[in-house]
Amino acid sequence: MDNWLALEGKTVIVTGGSSGIGQAVATHLHAVGVNVVVADLHVPAEDTSNITTIATDITSRESVQAMVDQVIERYGRIDGLVNNAGINLPRLLVDGYNPDHPQYELDDDAFTAMMAVNIKGVYLAAQAVARHMVANQAGVIVNVSSEAGMEGSDGQSMYSATKGAVNGFTRSWAKELGRWGVRVVGIAPGILEPTGLRSPIYEAALAYTRGTTVDGLNQDYSSSIPLGRVGTLEEVATTIAFLLSPRGGYLAGTTVNVTGGKSRG
Repeated sequence: MDNWLALEGKTVIVTGGSSGIGQAVATHLHAVGVNVVVADLHVPAEDTSNITTIATDITSRESVQAMVDQVIERYGRIDGLVNNAGINLPRLLVDGYNPDHPQYELDDDAFTAMMAVNIKGVYLAAQAVARHMVANQAGVIVNVSSEAGMEGSDGQSMYSATKGAVNGFTRSWAKELGRWGVRVVGIAPGILEPTGLRSPIYEAALAYTRGTTVDGLNQDYSSSIPLGRVGTLEEVATTIAFLLSPRGGYLAGTTVNVTGGKSRG
């Protein structure tokens, strides 16, 4: 059934929806009849997607509130939020490979940047949207976490810590908001197909933190996943659509792993 998800006419905000996972989610939701609003720092010069994009600094309360106000003015309500915006800067706690000139060691700038986007941005967006959802006694917030937030990750301790915090938000907000008819759930993608965010600069940094090469890193990806392949953006997008839909109506306070079976074991 084309309308199995029953999402037609719903209004959903996707933060960080101009690229990567967010773009795939926005595209898929639009295809199933959702009024999609992308909240992102980067607004396409020419948008032919019929998806509304609002320039938003997710780390600014004023910018987030202005975006939410525009959505309410245009659509009258907000049915869903996909808290997707995030950044990942591979960093070692201590650079043992080059102690005298640490190349990718965690510093205050990297710490502050990841905290601002991955934690503060998630809470600001959720708070602004949840006020409307509580008033309407309905709504769904999907927090995009990561396998790294569930398991930890070599060379990504700060990123893992921020995603672990997102998992804590999901569990706690589900308890707080459930009484008002608002569901909060999470999704933790694993290793996915390359996107613009998995850039050569990012992969070079991650390979360095793990004492390997980019080629070695990519070989490790496939060998460490029980299904033998990386995931697709579409697989994450369809899972998020399900979580937003009434079909996932009894899921709350949990974070769903989409990792091809990859875990500590």
